[in-house]
Amino acid sequence: MKKYLLFFSCVLLAFSANAESVIVSDTSLSSDNEENVSDLQITGPEKVLNYLSNDTSDPLFLLSKHNILSDTAVSYIDEKVRLGETIAYGITNSLSIMANLLYQFDFSHDKQNGFSSFDIGGVYRMNHGRDSSKVISDALFGLKVGGSEHVRSPEYADSSYYAGLRFGRQWSGISLSGTIKSTWVFDESRGLSYIDFIPESYFRINKDWRVGLGLDFRVSTNKYLLPNQDWANFKFVRQYGNTQYVGRVDYEFEKKEVQIGANIKIMF
Repeated sequence: MKKYLLFFSCVLLAFSANAESVIVSDTSLSSDNEENVSDLQITGPEKVLNYLSNDTSDPLFLLSKHNILSDTAVSYIDEKVRLGETIAYGITNSLSIMANLLYQFDFSHDKQNGFSSFDIGGVYRMNHGRDSSKVISDALFGLKVGGSEHVRSPEYADSSYYAGLRFGRQWSGISLSGTIKSTWVFDESRGLSYIDFIPESYFRINKDWRVGLGLDFRVSTNKYLLPNQDWANFKFVRQYGNTQYVGRVDYEFEKKEVQIGANIKIMF
């Protein structure tokens, strides 16, 4: 794990050195300033448009008040295809809620087909980080209910809840964030909990293209039911107005598993 952390740190330092030094506003808007930040310009060596207001793949993105985000996802791993839909809504400029549902098609001999638990969660922005001396900080929380008895993965657990904290900074060319999230799973056969440590970097190459890199170190309290996992995540994003097309590749080092997927994100 140490060599993965060292490699990731070197990548972040290299890109941070080339990132523009001007801090931009975060993705949420204060109640006393409802102006759309996507129409603003940043002063500096060059005038750079602020694309954060609709950059929905940014790890520090937060919906503004009354905005709606639809995130349709498909992924494939280990002979399983998963389809998912997430709807998020901005209640205020500091609080958004979401609901998520997945369905799995299992083409292996296990035939673990079925719906996931129904996920209801939210993000609360504790610090908007509007100047260079402050860091954006978010509180994450959620509850999963229901779920198929035929699918035995944490995402499809009968009952679970999670809580976490996310911190980061946004510049005009790069966003850096770190998340720690703890999940508790409760059902008749899978009493366990696990913690995710997730460092992420996100690069705005230009107004249309972005690239994201991340790691997910998952530590489990019951390694028989859920082994520890180390994931590397890569995504590339194409922006069309308020719509993003995302391609994803995830790699798990212990089992050497590869997951590929795609998302369509539309903000209303």
